[in-house]
Amino acid sequence: MFPAAIDVPPATYLDQLGTIFTRFGTQDSGNVSYGVRTGAARYFVKSAGDPADTRPYLDFAGRVDLLRTAAELARSVPHPVVPELHAVLESPAGPVLVYEWRDGELLHEPAVRERFQALPTAEILAALDALYDLHVALDAAGWVEGDFYDGALLYDFTARRLTVMDLDTYHRGPYRNTMGRMFGSSRFMAPEEHVLGAPVDTRTTAYVMARTALVLLPDPPPELHQVLIEATTTRFPNYRAFYDAWLTASSTTADNLANRSR
Repeated sequence: MFPAAIDVPPATYLDQLGTIFTRFGTQDSGNVSYGVRTGAARYFVKSAGDPADTRPYLDFAGRVDLLRTAAELARSVPHPVVPELHAVLESPAGPVLVYEWRDGELLHEPAVRERFQALPTAEILAALDALYDLHVALDAAGWVEGDFYDGALLYDFTARRLTVMDLDTYHRGPYRNTMGRMFGSSRFMAPEEHVLGAPVDTRTTAYVMARTALVLLPDPPPELHQVLIEATTTRFPNYRAFYDAWLTASSTTADNLANRSR
């Protein structure tokens, strides 16, 4: 359905393709994204924005590089919580990524996050399990966390479905902190993401995922809380070790929750 390349600006092509029903043009990165309806289908379309726009913290070349990273990640690790990437269109304004549309509300919004935190523990744990399962696949493929926070999470309260998006700043393989204080939310960031020259690797992914649970799950069951605290203090040696500990604690938690409901 989609061509390999277009010779007009993304918005012009999308107007020809269908109906643009929403536009996201206020991202700090300078990216411009769209919701597009064509027939019965809806798509989320992400572009690098205006090549002449110098206001964002990333220049146009940097935005293009991150979109190519996002496309590589989506193709290398398909997963139910990540929207399917249908196409990458080359355009005069860089690559245009066409994803399936996902309904949901952004957990970065305080009111939405509070609503999520008020859900039954089992439902929150199901969402975290899906997030952690995604990162098992990412970790196995060599991807390391970068700038992850609750702005990357959508939750559909009706369908009880988590969607993970905007993983453009993940890295293929371990890397060094070249910034000092890296991009990200301090509520989620690992210590090495604040230290110039520090290694950022699979241990970082474990830390950030543990912090995500501590933010989204106000009162973790004791077995899980112990795992989360270990991940953010003495640290696990890698993401897989954290995930295995989480699974073991989750089994105990599930048994306890089932016993309480009898």
